[in-house]
This record gives sequence, structure tokens and C-alpha cells, in this order.
Amino acid sequence: MKKPNLSILINTLSQGGAERVVSTFLPMLVRDYNVTLCLCYDIISYPIPKEVKTVILRNGQIQTNPLRKITELILIRKKYLKFLKTSKIEYSISFLALCNIVNGFANKKLSNIKTIISERCYPSLMYRSSRATWFIANYIMPKYYNANDILFSNSIEINKDLNANFGIDIPMEVIYNPIVISTFTKEYSDNNPDKFSLVNVGTIYFTKNQKLILETINDTANKSIQLTVFGDGPQQIELEKYSEDSNVSDQVKFAGRITNVAERLIEHDCFILSSNNEGFPNVLLEAMSVGLACISTNCLSGPLELLNDNEPIKINQGEFAFAKYGLMINVGDKIGLSKAINYYKENPTKLKEFGLLAYNRAKDFEVEKIYHQLKNLIEN
Repeated sequence: MKKPNLSILINTLSQGGAERVVSTFLPMLVRDYNVTLCLCYDIISYPIPKEVKTVILRNGQIQTNPLRKITELILIRKKYLKFLKTSKIEYSISFLALCNIVNGFANKKLSNIKTIISERCYPSLMYRSSRATWFIANYIMPKYYNANDILFSNSIEINKDLNANFGIDIPMEVIYNPIVISTFTKEYSDNNPDKFSLVNVGTIYFTKNQKLILETINDTANKSIQLTVFGDGPQQIELEKYSEDSNVSDQVKFAGRITNVAERLIEHDCFILSSNNEGFPNVLLEAMSVGLACISTNCLSGPLELLNDNEPIKINQGEFAFAKYGLMINVGDKIGLSKAINYYKENPTKLKEFGLLAYNRAKDFEVEKIYHQLKNLIEN
């Protein structure tokens, strides 16, 4: 039986949440479809299965100037439309805003194609970065998003926001990010550790708010607490200086980007997601998938869905709350974070218990289960 032709459109395959999701799905998709990966720019950080054809739509660097972005969008739209026609694509899946707009244009121009778009961030928060971005979100997104057949995101709250604040009224589903359950799992001792090791993974900038963890360590003044931050970003120099000025540089290590995330996570005692907002925090799910006890801010969106089955949770300021699969604090709450860290540190049996709860919860997002949902969305 001939496989249907399917294309995936995304800006790049660089290191990032949406890009990681695409790379995880590709080995599954090639079993059922003739897959072409269409990248707007030639930036590739993840392996691509040999069965996948790769098409690069534009040469050169990604444009950040709003006017040049619009010009690039027009050129990418033209090239992608031509590709869809000549390759007789039946299903076109796109990820992230600009590619979703291109996919909507394609749906308007072509018959006999199903276009599926995926939103990966909480739009009311993320698209306020500039006036140009906010204009696109309010006036261009609704027109072209609504031209597609269906949308899926990785959070219930994202879909609610798209409908309520951006007028997106096409069918919307939630398909959570997939995870390959690691063969590496954390083994906890039943004794209080001499040193308590925290870990954070992500781009170092305001939204991820790693400064919250540094400030908490500084305020706590407990030299047994250590922090490793994996990643880099525009706020790294500022945070390195803060750690030196605050005399906690001997407790904090900025370890750069890594590829063997699972192996490095289990070297630590507790994962902390300190974000001000998220779409769906892959790194939190990765930490859970190796059985690492977690603390997370109750930010929009994703952590509540991962750690408490999306059931509302009351967290008093200056305190932490027990979710089903980890501990949660309010966004930006240093006192709450300090108490949560200390709770895990002083209760090794609870640390071990929450690590196991997190690991079992992560199995709900195993790639085969999530891929079945995606395949059903594509074909039905």
C-alpha cells in the first residue's frame, strides 16, 4: 500500500522544544508516511532519519528585523507553496507562528491538502515581545490560523487562550510532547545527603528566570546546596556576575549546552523549573522521565498539567504546595522555593517517593502513546 505524502514545516531543527518534538516524531512518522522535512533555514541540531527527505527553503541567517521578517515570510510562502504542488503533499504539518501562517495560506490556495498547525507557547504572554509581533498575533494570525483544518497544541491553557484572545475557532486538540523514557534513572539514598544538588536546564534569560534560584541560594546561605545550570543565553553574563557579587559562585556552576541530558540530570538530587511562563516545559518532563524529584513554578502553561493532572492547586505566597507528582510554588517566590528545597533536603524518603511518582507520571507521555494520538489527528 502506497504511503501518503506528508510534509513538516518548521523554522529550523535547532535546539529547542518544538524542534525536539519534531525530531522525536520523525522516526515514528516514516513508518506510515513519505515524510519531507521543510526547514526555513539550514540549522540542524538533531538527527534526521535517512528515510526523511530534507528541503531548505531559504539560505542565510534568520531575520530578526520585523520588516525583513515579513519579506522572508513572503519568500518562504512562495517556495513552500511550489514545493507542496510539485511533491503532491497530502498532509502539511507546521510548527510555530510564522510557519503556521504559511500553512494557512497554502490551504487557501490548494485543494486536496489537509493543513495541520501546532502552537507551542502561551500566546498572550509570548507574543508581546514587540509591537510588530503583537500586530502579527492580533491581525495576521487569526486570518491564517483559521484557514487551516485543525490545530494542536501541547497545553489545554494554550488552546483556551487562542480561542478567547485571538479568535481562533478551528477545531483544536491537545497532544502533549512525547518523551523517550530513559534507561538512566535516579537512585536515591535513604540518608540525608551532605550536599544537596539542584539542576536547571534551559536558555538563560528572563522568561526562564534562573535568577530566582540564585537569589534563593543567596538568601538561604546554606553552603551545602549546589546548583548546576545547563544551557546558555543572553542573561548568562549577568547571572555569573550576580553569583560572584553574592559570594555564591562556589555553589553555582554554569555548565553550557549538553546533548546527553538524561545522563547529566541523574547526577543531581532535584530539578527546578523556575520559569515565568512556558508553552509546555520539555525539560520538566525529561527530569521526570529519569525519576528526578521536581520543583516547579505554577506558571502558564504546562507544569500544572504535568505535576497535578491540570487540577487547580492553591499555593499561598511564601509557601509551596504538594502536587501529585512534585512540589509547586508561585512564580517568582523565593521564600516558597527555599522552603520546597529544604523540604526535599530534610526528607530523603519524600525525595525518593516524589522521584518515583514523577517517573511513573512521565510514562503517560511515552512516544508511542503520543504518536498514536498524532496519527489519529492527521488521518481523522
